[in-house]
Amino acid sequence: MAHCSSSDPSGKIPRPDSSAVLMAGSPGTVDQAMKPVLFEIFGEIWNVQARLGQGVSASVYRVSSGRTSTAAVKEFLADAQGGDYGYHKERSVLEDIQGHKNIVTLYGVFTNHSHVGVATRCLLLELLDVSVSELLVSTQGQVGSLQSGGAQQQGHSMWLVQHCARDILEALAFLHREGYVHADLKPRNVLWSADDECFKLIDFGLSFKEGNQDVKYIQTDGYRAPEAELQNSLAQAGLEAEGNSGCSATVDLWSLGIILLEMYSGIKLKDTVRSPKWKDNSAAIVDHIFASNSVVCPAIPVYHLRDLIKSMLHNDPKHRGTAETALLSPFFSIPFDILEDMKEECQKYGSVVSLLIPKENPGKGQVFVEYANAGDSKEAQRLLTGRTFDRKFVVATFYPLSAYKRGYLYQTVQ
Repeated sequence: MAHCSSSDPSGKIPRPDSSAVLMAGSPGTVDQAMKPVLFEIFGEIWNVQARLGQGVSASVYRVSSGRTSTAAVKEFLADAQGGDYGYHKERSVLEDIQGHKNIVTLYGVFTNHSHVGVATRCLLLELLDVSVSELLVSTQGQVGSLQSGGAQQQGHSMWLVQHCARDILEALAFLHREGYVHADLKPRNVLWSADDECFKLIDFGLSFKEGNQDVKYIQTDGYRAPEAELQNSLAQAGLEAEGNSGCSATVDLWSLGIILLEMYSGIKLKDTVRSPKWKDNSAAIVDHIFASNSVVCPAIPVYHLRDLIKSMLHNDPKHRGTAETALLSPFFSIPFDILEDMKEECQKYGSVVSLLIPKENPGKGQVFVEYANAGDSKEAQRLLTGRTFDRKFVVATFYPLSAYKRGYLYQTVQ
């Protein structure tokens, strides 16, 4: 697993609220219309490097200060009534749940005043790296769909699936103990932190206190639990289920079950979970996915992961258990190795004789792979080069076999 460092913005910023001024810049410095160029935050100028995402109610930017610190700014648009409900909602939740290693850190909040006199509310957040959504895209370009019976599925390694499952369950266990439901768990809202070497939850705009659901429409299509689907449908028709007190924390377990199944299989399941076959017998479809992938990795005991996912995907929310009980699954006692993770990836291009990841110099930060066939090595070099991780390009180069055999390792790529 490649790692890349990103600096925190001068520690935890102590002031809880401040104001900012949007600085106008030349058109050549802006790659998207209406994207800010500079923020002045807590008396310091932060340059906008890129827009990381844009939704109906907010945009997220990567920003850096003069001290090379980096962070993310989430800028909220005023709602139709000119209010700041979305901003106040997410700020309130984040301030209430700070301190857990698997939840994004909130550094501070501020008001941005644009050069046209428009004021917007902003959150200054920890900058994270690649999302599970981006990881899924990297595998789905190589596979067919479940219905089409296309190419053999190639999901992520068990090390990565296990790491993600444990991290997000830890976050959910904490969140649920605090009385909150995330209510929008999806691959785009699970991000890897290179600094902390763990996955973290982001985007709490739809979160609510269990038993006091103040958001009508929750979760995203493809990751929506059956009871949330029913509730959303009734709300669209102007109806409400009798005795309905809102959805419970188990909707988050359902979403995580779908995410893990997609990571394992390499298949986007949005169409599958909406099909009549899934509604009739989802357990059989999960069994089919695992039976298909066990041919690829017959030595890996995947049945523990299968059982964990099936426990999260019960139609009846009362049968899904909790995040804390899910963490007791035997799946988390299996010692998957990152070395095997790398070997599994490299074996996609040919038979691997040996693989070495030096833990100290010389060679630290490199991966040395010996292929049985020179043609496979050439193909691996061609296909691996140009791929990205943590926004960094992978550069593969040939290395003298004789030097590798003698243990003469050096830094080949800067």
